Amino acid sequence: MEEFIRFIKGIIWIDELDLQLVLSRCRERQVGKSKLLLRKGQIASQYFFIVSGGVRFFYEAHDQENTTWVMFENEFFTEISSLHPQTPSRFNIEAIDETKLIVIDKKDMDFLYGQVAAWEEFGRKIWEATTIRMIDQLMNFQTLSAEERYLSFLKNSQLIQKAPVKQVAAVLGITPNALSRIRKKIR
Repeated sequence: MEEFIRFIKGIIWIDELDLQLVLSRCRERQVGKSKLLLRKGQIASQYFFIVSGGVRFFYEAHDQENTTWVMFENEFFTEISSLHPQTPSRFNIEAIDETKLIVIDKKDMDFLYGQVAAWEEFGRKIWEATTIRMIDQLMNFQTLSAEERYLSFLKNSQLIQKAPVKQVAAVLGITPNALSRIRKKIR
């Protein structure tokens, strides 16, 4: 939990009693490599903080897996398009490595939002940062070449080091062969 406490305190100021209330609603979970946290069609009911490891969001279309999002240590996430409206998820969420998580159930998060003002600020800041990341990714797809997107991704060494080439290529919106050509050209 120490990693999660540092993460929280890096985002908001929270007094010790409120922090203890938040932590009382959290639990740790280990997920093996390639195991699903959420399957397409299920309704999301939890929030997650990644202590170690990583996850990917993907969907299947035309007999092919398409990775849309990859997250690693010190990131907080959920499948918000399922969780908030309580509708079936369009995505699978899979551990891409042995992954240690802190888990908060939706009902507990809702309780904390109502009881701890600092926690409501935490939620707002998390979702603002996530929205910015999504806008940046969308803008990159619309304004950068595949090579420029790859060079931008090199700044996130975890993605390049931990995710298989096929998944990196999918996140970049290119084929694995195109990624190989870009890597050769850059070397």
